[in-house]
Amino acid sequence: MRVFITGGTGLIGSAVVAELLTAGHSVTALARSDASVARARAAGADVVRGGLTDLDVLRTGAEQADGVIHLAFSNDFSSPDALARGVAEEGAALATLGDTLVGTDRPLVTVSGTPHVAGRASTEEDPLPMDGPVGGRSRSVNRALALASHGVRSSAVRLPRTVHNQGQGGFAGLLTDIARRSGVAGYPGDGAQRWPAVHALDTAVLFRLALEKAPAGSSWHAVADEGDAVRDIAAVIGRRLHLPVRPVPQQSFGPLGPIFVTDQPASSGHTRTALGWEPTRPSLLDDLENIEA
Repeated sequence: MRVFITGGTGLIGSAVVAELLTAGHSVTALARSDASVARARAAGADVVRGGLTDLDVLRTGAEQADGVIHLAFSNDFSSPDALARGVAEEGAALATLGDTLVGTDRPLVTVSGTPHVAGRASTEEDPLPMDGPVGGRSRSVNRALALASHGVRSSAVRLPRTVHNQGQGGFAGLLTDIARRSGVAGYPGDGAQRWPAVHALDTAVLFRLALEKAPAGSSWHAVADEGDAVRDIAAVIGRRLHLPVRPVPQQSFGPLGPIFVTDQPASSGHTRTALGWEPTRPSLLDDLENIEA
């Protein structure tokens, strides 16, 4: 299958590209910078130059592909306005990719986060939240899934709060970055809130499975660890960086504060049964032992 991928040079995307190539697919990656072009080519992918705002480039990439995987996001969490711009930019890009595939029965695999459900682990059947700082992403994903009735084999892989590899990535990676800058391995609230996690290499397998065989309009959970307490995550970060571990105000985490303080475990039972996905890589707490001071 000829696969067009956005976000193919990030922590998750590079793992997905490697998984697709190993499985015998060919890959064309969207790449905005010279560095991204070099990384994509070194991995064995063809390259189309452009970013998420280059809608004509996205349209052409989707037209020429047998399937599309969308992973790119600005990842600018510096302010509410910056986050809102990133959400809007992604929404327009995903709409362009989806509309291009209407009537083709080709797969479109997009990405979202696992939802929060009070009092229990969320499942694949639970709806995505429409409010909050990233509610716009949920609306974009739902629009893509609705294209199932318009000849698009759309599916969504829902990612947990941390997708990690060698101690890097996700919300745990953000906690590590903040700890390095602040000198404290901090966590909001009492730290009992739980974050689910998965290794990037396990995630890549699920993206491939969704591309190859997920039914139209379906959602899947890339969850290996249902939920680690944030204070346990911070404890490993603090020990590896030789920093004190303690609670800090929610406001310290900017627009992500309300998300960071929420208890949000998630399960993947249906995904494992229906798609035969079985994560085998190290857990988050084990993988964080790769952090270097």
